[in-house]
Amino acid sequence: MKKIRIWELDALRGFCILAMLGFHFLFDVTHLYGIAAWEFPGWLLFVMDWGGVVFFLISGVCATLGSRCVRRGLTVLGCGLIVSAVTVAMYLLGMAYDAIIIRFGVLHCLGVCMILWALFRRLPTAALAVLSVIFIALGLWFRGITVESRWLFWLGLLYKGFATSDYFPLLPFLGFFLAGAVLGRLLYKEKKTLLPGVNPRSPIPRFLQWAGRWSLPIYLLHQPLLTGLIYLILIAQEVS
Repeated sequence: MKKIRIWELDALRGFCILAMLGFHFLFDVTHLYGIAAWEFPGWLLFVMDWGGVVFFLISGVCATLGSRCVRRGLTVLGCGLIVSAVTVAMYLLGMAYDAIIIRFGVLHCLGVCMILWALFRRLPTAALAVLSVIFIALGLWFRGITVESRWLFWLGLLYKGFATSDYFPLLPFLGFFLAGAVLGRLLYKEKKTLLPGVNPRSPIPRFLQWAGRWSLPIYLLHQPLLTGLIYLILIAQEVS
């Protein structure tokens, strides 16, 4: 079955990926390279910490609109493993500290959630809702726990000294993914847009849809592009 595209879901995903790009740029110029001195306000820190929830909600909704979830999940997970390999190489080459290594980031978690959806999709909506609440609650509880094992970080249980540049544990984010699936079944039962009065071909919605449909390549390429842009800024500062 061909995946059904709902324009507002693509647009919302596009808005989120562009917002993420903006947040990463701010972090790079202030904390990573020290080009500008600015303390992030509390609301921005909150958005940076929890804004990724929207990605999982959208992915959960979209999982109810198509098939081949395992194939897509393997693709996303594979991209996550490539990103991890690049960060490991950066560490081994002395280009960054070991905290740069992405051990279980957003792509790893999203990929696993998509693969697991092949099992969860057979459950009734009420059961999905209950499981989503349980997984979210467990994940939030895990945030205050430190364990001895160094191999449970993917689940949300951290060991002392754990550090990474991108971290989205399976719990609670599988819960948010399933919550999105519940929303998808309830809100998009007819598999049609909820905003029929909005013109999706107008410039802003169209641009956001484009960004949403290409969110994976944008995510993969955004950091090298931002790094290049920042180096140009540094060169311009030296020249001036």
